[in-house]
Amino acid sequence: MTDNKEYTPPEIWKWDAEANGKFANINRPTAGPTHEQTLPVGKHPLQLYSMATPNGVKITIMLEELLALGHSGAEYDAYLVNITEGGQFGSGFVELNPNSKIPVLADHSGDEPLRVFESGAILLYLAEKFDAFLPKDHRERTECLNWLFWLMGSAPYLGGGFGHFYSYAPTKIEYCIDRFSMEVKRQLDVLDRHLADNKYMAGDQYTIADMAIWPWYGGVVSNVVYEAAEFLQTHTYTHLNRWVKEIGQREAVRRGKMVNRAWGELSSQLRERHDASDFELRTQDKLEPAPDEGGEVDK
Repeated sequence: MTDNKEYTPPEIWKWDAEANGKFANINRPTAGPTHEQTLPVGKHPLQLYSMATPNGVKITIMLEELLALGHSGAEYDAYLVNITEGGQFGSGFVELNPNSKIPVLADHSGDEPLRVFESGAILLYLAEKFDAFLPKDHRERTECLNWLFWLMGSAPYLGGGFGHFYSYAPTKIEYCIDRFSMEVKRQLDVLDRHLADNKYMAGDQYTIADMAIWPWYGGVVSNVVYEAAEFLQTHTYTHLNRWVKEIGQREAVRRGKMVNRAWGELSSQLRERHDASDFELRTQDKLEPAPDEGGEVDK
C-alpha cells in the first residue's frame, strides 16, 4: 500500500501481508485449507455453514420462507463460520467449498451428501428442490433469473468495490471511492426505476430474486451495511425504499436476519439454529450471563 498519488506497478506482483487493511489476517493469494477442522453435522438433512453477512442472510431468509410455507423438509441446522477468524479455511469447509466463501449448504437427504456453494446456486437449488419462489411461467422464470444473476454480477461492485474502499481500506483513496460510489448509485437507480413499475423484482411474485437482492441493497438503503446511507443519499430512491420496507416486514425475513449473527444486540443473535424454538430460547441474550448493576457479570 502506498500513499503516493502516482503508483507504477512492478514487473512482478508480490504479496504484502500487511497491506490488506482490516482483513489482512484472512486475505491471501492462495486457496486451500489452513488448518484441520471437521464440520459438525446436525439432525436435519440440510446443513448450513455460514455467517449473517448479506450473502449468508440470503439463504437463511430462503429457508425460513420455505418453512413458513409449510415445507417441513426445509428444516435445517445452521452453524456459524466466523469469517473474520478464518473459519472458512478449515479443511471441512474447504471440502464443501473450495472457494472458501460463505455460505455453503450440504444436503444429506440423498444417498450421499451433496454440496452446494455460491449463494445464487444455493437459492436456485432450494427453489427447484421445493418448487417454491421460482415462477413456473417461462417468461416470469426468466425475469426472476435475470435479476438473480444481476445481483451476482453487481454486488461485488457494492461490497468489494464501494464497501471496501469506503469502510475498510487503510487509506481513503478519492478516485476509488468516487468510482464505486458512482457505480453503486447507478445500481440503486436501476433498482428504483424497475420497482416503480413492479411490486417485486420479478413482477407480482415474491421470488429468490428479492431474497438475493434485499440483504445487500436493503442493507445499504437502511444504513445497516457500510453506514453510507447519507453519503449515498439512499432516501431519494422512493420505490426502492418502499420495496426494502415491505420485504423487511416479512416474519421469515426477520428470522433469517438473526441466524448465524454474531454482532449487534444480543437479542438479535442466533449464532446456531437447529429448531424453530431457538428463536425464542437460544438467542444470545438468553445464553450469555447478564451484567449486574455494578457492571459485573452474574455467574
